[in-house]
Amino acid sequence: MVFTTKHHDGFCMFDSAYTNHKITNTPYGKDIVAELAAAAKHSNMPLGFYYSPPDLYHPGFRDTSKLASVNWEGQPDRPEWPLYLDYMQLQLTELLTRYGPAALIWFDGLNNQKKYDGQRFLNLIHKLQPRTLVNDRIGVPGDFQTPEQFIPNAIPTRNVDITGIDRTVEKQLKPNAVPLPEDFQLWETCMTINDTWAYNKNDHNYKSSEFLIRSLVEVASRGGNFLLNVGPQPDGVIQPEFQQRLRAIGDWLAINGDSIYGTTYGPVQGMKGLRTTAKDSTVFVHVFDWPTAPLELGGIDPKILSAHLIANGQPLKFRQTDAGVQIDLPPQAPDANVSVIALRTL
Repeated sequence: MVFTTKHHDGFCMFDSAYTNHKITNTPYGKDIVAELAAAAKHSNMPLGFYYSPPDLYHPGFRDTSKLASVNWEGQPDRPEWPLYLDYMQLQLTELLTRYGPAALIWFDGLNNQKKYDGQRFLNLIHKLQPRTLVNDRIGVPGDFQTPEQFIPNAIPTRNVDITGIDRTVEKQLKPNAVPLPEDFQLWETCMTINDTWAYNKNDHNYKSSEFLIRSLVEVASRGGNFLLNVGPQPDGVIQPEFQQRLRAIGDWLAINGDSIYGTTYGPVQGMKGLRTTAKDSTVFVHVFDWPTAPLELGGIDPKILSAHLIANGQPLKFRQTDAGVQIDLPPQAPDANVSVIALRTL
């Protein structure tokens, strides 16, 4: 889970000693980051912190006597700018020393991210918590890339941009390419359930449960993480439309989670109607479009020992040759969203 500790408006959801613009100065009065950290620890859930380098409230970030529409990107040419970077350092130190282990720091730097002197903050984070991952939105590469509202059409690699374009020779990464483990680039798609990151009572353009479940599979099949956003209502309640979709994803994972958790990208890429993930000696085949004929796969080299449906454990007959694998399937898909076949290999 990644919690927004401070967004672009500069309001802190934690009890920072360096600003009065914070939740402990509201009628709520409590440090909600501390409460959340305690709950996450109790549930053994890794917790990360979103922290916005842009801060429209802080006079060091911009001249606050002017409308934010004039200088919302910040003013690094002003003499106050170094004081703002010091403010960031003090607050990040608070987040990384008060609330236990941080799985990651999720910056959201908007434009011209290099103005934040990102290496300074990478060094600070890795000094305070060496195991904490850092994303790529503060002007330096960081540990993982963060495509927003889209899923890359191929497995990202270290020398290829997340969009699939090689930065140096402008070579397109083929959708069916499977990189070597040492070339793989850590990445994470962040996506909203409707079209808005915060709560918006007028935004009813909800993505379907099927779309979100299939997006999760798409991301996992290319070795990524799926960071699905929830903007709570003003009273803190998660709106019913979000609850419905989150529970549908949870219901699917309760049955098929072994094909997602702890997996990496699968050996079969770019094949229409299905996606694969892999873990240890098992390849998971996620079938979107249930075929009426036997399922045919190429790209699985190890000898297959067994095949079964995850939903009900039903064994499946298969034939493996040098040309590929053919799997006999029942007439009906066991899951309306995504059905999963587990192939245990030698």
